[in-house]
Amino acid sequence: MSKSDTSAETTHFGYKNVPVDEKADHVRDVFDSVATRYDLMNDLMSAGMHRLWKRHTIDQAGARPGHTVLDLAGGTGDLALKFARQVGPTGHVVLADINAAMLEQGRQRLVDAGVAGNLTIAQVDAENLPFEDSSFDRITIAFGLRNITNKAAALRAMRRVLKPGGKALILEFSQPVRALKPAYDLYSFKVLPLIGKVVARDQDSYQYLAESIRMHPDQETLLGMMEESGFERCRYQNLAGGIVALHVGYRI
Repeated sequence: MSKSDTSAETTHFGYKNVPVDEKADHVRDVFDSVATRYDLMNDLMSAGMHRLWKRHTIDQAGARPGHTVLDLAGGTGDLALKFARQVGPTGHVVLADINAAMLEQGRQRLVDAGVAGNLTIAQVDAENLPFEDSSFDRITIAFGLRNITNKAAALRAMRRVLKPGGKALILEFSQPVRALKPAYDLYSFKVLPLIGKVVARDQDSYQYLAESIRMHPDQETLLGMMEESGFERCRYQNLAGGIVALHVGYRI
């Protein structure tokens, strides 16, 4: 059993065990708390690197005019904004997240950018996507999979709504190479919560975010989960020495 599996009764919320049916509420509370400072904190936590990682994901997605794109756990809308410009007036983008507070931040960003006609905002549960089979040419989820209770169910749902020939891309924190681990652990459990306390006035939420990274499946485990969910031609690319990994899979 992988560390992402859940029992019939409990699952992990960071390093804590909580009832399976309560994890989503705990995660919602975290993102309700950090929503208004989410982008600022991402810049501080990653020294702006998250922008490069997301840009690389967008480049690898290869969305074209006329494509339909689903950006899951898209929160503040930074990927969705760029995809909307790529697919143009004949395409369509769905910015989806389970958290209403995050989606409100995304809505404000998209309105300010003048994006409207080819983009929809939807509050959805990634484990039970309310879309027809074979609806999307591209699906992305950036730094969101680790917060989902049943990751296998979410992967199956993603594969179901992907069109034949479509591509899914998962950008997520992962396991760094051994040489980086001591410094990475120090940063994650000492510096990151301190930044959360000082900037976001919320140390506990950022402690959870650090713990959730450690509980997320490593690169090879996630690759296997994608294959078990029906994705084909699966591969991953380590970024920043494995601190982040981009997994890619297709529906053939």
